[in-house]
Amino acid sequence: MRRPARIPRTENDNTDSESETRAMKASPSESEPSGTARLLQAGVLLWLAGIGLRLTILAVPPVIPLIRDDLSLSATEIGVLTGIPAVLFALAAIPGSLLIARFGALTTLLVGLLATAAGSAFRGIAPDIWFLYAATVVTGFGVAVMQPALPPLVRAWMPQKIGFGTAVYANGLLIGEVLPVALTLPLIVPLTDGGWRGPFLAWAAPCVVFAVVILLFAPGRRAAAGASGFASNRKWWPDWNSGLLWRIGIMFGTVNAMYFTINAFVPDILARTGRDDLISITLTALNVGQLPASLLLLVFAGRLVRKVWPYVACGVGAVVAILGIMFGPPSVVIACALLNGFVDAGVLILIFALPPLLAKPEDVHRLAAGMFTISYSCAVITPILSGLAWDLSGEPLAAFVPVLLGGVVLIVLAPGIGGVARASRDVHA
Repeated sequence: MRRPARIPRTENDNTDSESETRAMKASPSESEPSGTARLLQAGVLLWLAGIGLRLTILAVPPVIPLIRDDLSLSATEIGVLTGIPAVLFALAAIPGSLLIARFGALTTLLVGLLATAAGSAFRGIAPDIWFLYAATVVTGFGVAVMQPALPPLVRAWMPQKIGFGTAVYANGLLIGEVLPVALTLPLIVPLTDGGWRGPFLAWAAPCVVFAVVILLFAPGRRAAAGASGFASNRKWWPDWNSGLLWRIGIMFGTVNAMYFTINAFVPDILARTGRDDLISITLTALNVGQLPASLLLLVFAGRLVRKVWPYVACGVGAVVAILGIMFGPPSVVIACALLNGFVDAGVLILIFALPPLLAKPEDVHRLAAGMFTISYSCAVITPILSGLAWDLSGEPLAAFVPVLLGGVVLIVLAPGIGGVARASRDVHA
C-alpha cells in the first residue's frame, strides 16, 4: 500500500502556525472534516473548478454572429478569436507549472479562476477587435494555468480515489462546456442587454464565486501541503526526455485534435455534401455524447485508468465513429457522433488521472504541464492539417483523414500504459 508523503516538520512550522493554533483549540472532528464529509467537500470543490475550466471559453460560440455584425469582423478575424484559447492552452501550461512550483496548486487555481473571470468581463466591454483579442488572451491564460493545477489537487485531496476525483472535475469541465452553449442565447442574452457583451459579464461572475468558495472551503493545509504550500525550490520545467510524458501527451492530443477538428469541420463538410439538415443534431450529439462517459467513469475510472484495453477500445471506437460520420447515412452519422463524443471524453478523463498516479507528488504539475502543452499543440496543428488536406485534394471528406490517423496513433500508443511501474520510473528519473 502506498504511504502518503511525509511532510517535514520544519516546513509545517513555517506555513501552518495558524492551522496548528486552531487545531489546539478544537478536537480533530471540529477542525477538519473526515471520511465521507471530507470526500464530498473535496468532490464539490473539484467539480466547481472543472466547470470554471470551460464556462467562459464556450461562452463565445453562441454570440459569434452578434460580435461579427457589431464589430464588422471578417471570417479570418473570427477564426483568430476562436483559436486563441487553444493556443494559450498549449503555450501557458508551462508557466502554470512555474506558478504551481512557486506558489502552490491551490493558489494557482484561484489565480486562474480570477484571471478567467477578469478576461471574460473585459471582453464584455471591448470597444474593438484588438481589445477583444487581448481579453481573450487573459481568459485563455487563466484556464491554461488552472489545468495543470488540478491533478496535484486531486492527489492531495483524494489520494486514495484519484480516478474518482479526476472523473469529478472532468464531469464539471463537460458541464461547463454545455451550460453556456445551452443557456446563452435563450436565457442570458434576453436577461442582459440583448447583445453579446452582457453574456461575457454574466459568465464571469460564477468563476469569481467558485474562487471564493474554493478559498473558504479547501481542505486543510496539512492534507494538501504538497499541493498548496510554498516551495521555491520545486522543479517546474517538464522532463522532455520522459517517454511517458510524450506517450500520454500524444494520446491526449489525439482526442483533443478530434474534438476541435470535428467540431470545426463537420458543419461545412455536411453542408458541402448536401446534408445541411444534419448539422445541428450532429454537433449536439458530439457534445452530449461526452456526458454518459463522464458519469460512467465516476464509478469505474479508478478500476480502468491503469488498464490498456479501455484506451485501445476508445481508439477503435474513434476510428469507427469517424468513418461512420464520413460515409454513413443520416442515422449512422448521428450515432457515430454520439460515439465519438463518448470515446473522446473517456480518454480525456482517464489520461487526466495519469499524472497524479504515475508521478511523484512534487512532479505531478510538471508532468501535467508537459502533457497539456503537447496535447493542445496537437489540437492547434491538426485542424490546419485537415484544412490543407481538403484544399490540396479538393475533397471535403479529406479533412477527416488527419483525425482518422489520430485514432490509429491512440491504438498504437495505448499498450505502453500497461507498464505503469516502468513508466513511473521513467518519469521519476
